[in-house]
Amino acid sequence: MKETKLKCIVVDDSSLQRLSITKLVKDHPSLELIAEHNNALKTKTALQTIKVDLLFLDIEMPILSGFDLLDNLDYKPEIIFVTGKTQYAFEAFNYKAVDYLQKPVSKDRFNIAVDKALELYGLKNDHNGNDENYIFIKSNLKKHKLYLDTVKYVEALGDYMKVITDSKNYTVLSTMKAFEERLPKEQFLRVHKSYIVNLNRVEHYNSKIVQLEQQEIPLSRNRKRNLEKALEEISTLKKE
Repeated sequence: MKETKLKCIVVDDSSLQRLSITKLVKDHPSLELIAEHNNALKTKTALQTIKVDLLFLDIEMPILSGFDLLDNLDYKPEIIFVTGKTQYAFEAFNYKAVDYLQKPVSKDRFNIAVDKALELYGLKNDHNGNDENYIFIKSNLKKHKLYLDTVKYVEALGDYMKVITDSKNYTVLSTMKAFEERLPKEQFLRVHKSYIVNLNRVEHYNSKIVQLEQQEIPLSRNRKRNLEKALEEISTLKKE
């Protein structure tokens, strides 16, 4: 399964600010830049023929403001407002914006906003169309709905588990054994004392490692046969 990428349009009448945001979008592994526009009218026309997941939207623009654009859309992508002023923050809240960024936008602050958008996308879109394929986990004092199809692997870190997903990582207070028991055995397998992998993400393996996209996970010698058997069962089920 490919990593989730949100399709984006950047809308800003300032060429300098637009360049800054488009660079941040291009550098982010979970974003795909579809277009950049210097006015909201172009965006309104474009959205009549294409569908995107996320708009980075300036508010003060000539002819059609960012708010006016949203009022005239048949469907609304997720919105991250990018503006030089704080006075519109309350009104932006009424448009259910993912976040409100004040120019100039730092990379760290940009990534925080994108993480929010990715989490919302994950909650709204079950990758396999199975609304039941999730568990709730507690991370940073909050409970999160974790869609299991988005999980790449789980790593033990002392008394904690690090859950690696398409959009973000979670740190969960749990033992490996307890967390393993919460995961469906037909989808997840412990391949090392410190690692559990999503079998659907395995691209290849050898006697020492399991390859998951760009990540190499160590494979215990005594667990290799379990991995082979599990992958054979998945392959058989897909053929049926």
